[in-house]
Amino acid sequence: MPDRRVGTLSPNNTSESDEHHPASAEAGCGTPTPTTPNDQHPVVLATVALMTRYLDRYPRPVTDYDADWPSPCEQGSFYLDDSGDAKIHWLPVPRWNTEAELSGWPQDFDGLEHALETPIHGDFKALFSHWSATLELTGAAGHVSLLQLWNRADVDRFVENLIGHVLVQRRARGPLTLFFACTDPDSEQILSIHNESGTIVLEEPGRPPLREVAPNLAQFLAGLEPAGLLTV
Repeated sequence: MPDRRVGTLSPNNTSESDEHHPASAEAGCGTPTPTTPNDQHPVVLATVALMTRYLDRYPRPVTDYDADWPSPCEQGSFYLDDSGDAKIHWLPVPRWNTEAELSGWPQDFDGLEHALETPIHGDFKALFSHWSATLELTGAAGHVSLLQLWNRADVDRFVENLIGHVLVQRRARGPLTLFFACTDPDSEQILSIHNESGTIVLEEPGRPPLREVAPNLAQFLAGLEPAGLLTV
């Protein structure tokens, strides 16, 4: 089963108050309108719209702070919550913001394509256009923990998890699917994109897809809304 914390440091916490806010959000973070040709992909536009809805609900999201796992998403300085745990505010950062990032996205999965000797569906590549923590959401399929990438090291970890998933699917003689979300914390079910058709399927590792939940990723993202705090 994929690590629910891929792309984040812990189950995502959110804060709607200004308590423990040592610094304001930095300019340039958040979700500006896409401005480069790659950003016009329908999945990128759907991701921007989803993150806008998320930030409307949770303007200053919070995650666990780890000095050894930094991210461009981090805002200001970390602080200690009432339990003494280190926390930090974060915002999603579009990866097309700087020229240096253009070489990293959407080429994140070139190595995966080489390892699998199979092209990866363009919708899947487009989903990771931002640095971001995992987003806790809800939709027609129930609870959705949308996996995102926290930093460059997270890209490598995610690709390793995907390779493991694909190998399990191949041993089970199943279709090539690529997971991008978890469901309820107590469930083994995951959400994946069918690499050939682009449909979104609900599945369990090592088993055939259970059912189709959306005809494509952009439509699936359009049906998601921010969920409450996830507790595991």
